[in-house]
Amino acid sequence: MDELRERRDRLRREIVQGRAPAVERQHGQGKRTARERLDLLLDEGSFLELDLFRRHRAQGPKLDGVRPATDGVVTGSGTIDGRRVFVYAQDFTVFGGSLGEAHAAKIHKVMDLAVANGAPLIGLNDGGGARIQEGVMALDGYGGIFRRNVRASGVIPQISVVLGPCAGGAAYSPALTDATFMVRGTAQMYLTGPDVIEAVSGERVTHAELGGAHVHGGRTGVATFVHDDEESCLADVRYLVSLLPSNYLEAPPAGPPCGAEDDLRPALAELVPAEPNRPYDTRAVIAEIVDDGEFMEWHEDWARNVVCALARLDGHVVGVVANQPTVLAGVLDAAAAQKAARFVRFCDAFGIPLVTLVDVPGFLPGTEQEYAGVIRHGAKLLYAYCEATVPRVQVILRKAYGGAYIVMDSRSIGADVSLAWPTNEIAVMGAEAAVNVVYRRELAASDDPAPLREKYVADYRDRLMHPYYAAERGLVDDVIDPARTRAEVARALAMLRNKAVAPHPRKHGNTPL
Repeated sequence: MDELRERRDRLRREIVQGRAPAVERQHGQGKRTARERLDLLLDEGSFLELDLFRRHRAQGPKLDGVRPATDGVVTGSGTIDGRRVFVYAQDFTVFGGSLGEAHAAKIHKVMDLAVANGAPLIGLNDGGGARIQEGVMALDGYGGIFRRNVRASGVIPQISVVLGPCAGGAAYSPALTDATFMVRGTAQMYLTGPDVIEAVSGERVTHAELGGAHVHGGRTGVATFVHDDEESCLADVRYLVSLLPSNYLEAPPAGPPCGAEDDLRPALAELVPAEPNRPYDTRAVIAEIVDDGEFMEWHEDWARNVVCALARLDGHVVGVVANQPTVLAGVLDAAAAQKAARFVRFCDAFGIPLVTLVDVPGFLPGTEQEYAGVIRHGAKLLYAYCEATVPRVQVILRKAYGGAYIVMDSRSIGADVSLAWPTNEIAVMGAEAAVNVVYRRELAASDDPAPLREKYVADYRDRLMHPYYAAERGLVDDVIDPARTRAEVARALAMLRNKAVAPHPRKHGNTPL
């Protein structure tokens, strides 16, 4: 037994240490090894590895006799702040982290275990895509991953972390998961690489220009979070896990209450100008409402005219959706609608209440938006809110015009509680635009239309745009002092904490994808 133990321990050490030249190359590229990353991600000493000795059984070119243990992926389970998670980390030092049959089988196993145990799944991606030498079996392996991603969607949180190349079919798994992290400088994600693009189209592009973190963080919206280094990236993964439930049947982890229901924030009245056209940073408003001013913003650099964030309010996790007046005056466009819709659906899937801060002049007009399908994309956000069954609180900070008011979780589409500041203006459009439409003929016939227009504008404001017009008709529950916003939202969410809605019997709806 001593000899067997010594042999087993020696083999285990060799596998864990890896091949020194390959490890040095990995470090030379500014990247950690798979096991070093897991040490950063998981609680110390909590990792239980599965399939350590797994090897491939393929017979493709350059594979005969080359059968390293683990087959290029480290899989298992550990804890984050004492809570169970399941993980896989591709090992670029073995076969470049490429996926073959055995590699995929290991990931399939850990994904199945995550669902069976109702625990989050975290994938660390750093691989060259499908292993060419294994042919169709590599493609079949990816198919098994995607099918499991979809089956686990809305059941357990799924988090993808891209720390190196994630090419070809490999890119689809992060796109199917709930949140994707990328690291600047080392992470790339694309379906077709630069060499193929140049061969087919003649276009020359670098790996970073094609699928770097800045591309997916700011242009495509594929990356939810972008970081400068692996340490801060994996620390934020840990933070995100601390905000999420382990599965859809559990409530998000809550901290102790902090007196939010009696907390006055006078600064709020100063942050938002009364004039409807003056910009302000809605993130400052969010910071005043949530606990300790801390929130985790999703897609910070993409579709910046809407802000989506996870935070805590009186100790409980909430999702915040807010128009951003500093970008495009806070209008909704196709990208903003997609961003907010996916965030709303994510929060609803995992029982996270929604707080919507409204200051929206409408949808962005123009042929570019219409041709981009803003109607279809706007319908995604509308569908997401209408379908959501979690507690929903709407706060109208200033203006809410047209269809954009409806889409931003109005009472008419199911908001449980609607609150408004005394500066609120809810209408089909602004007073000046409305007068130009309604009184077009009178203004055209007048010898001096300017004072007449002012009269009509004042009359329109007095009749239809005063703060209590919507409240009188039951579309706003209360007109509140801005300083009491944090307190009133906390009180509303406390009232709604036990909200339960029976699902409508059907197979599934048809989201306007």
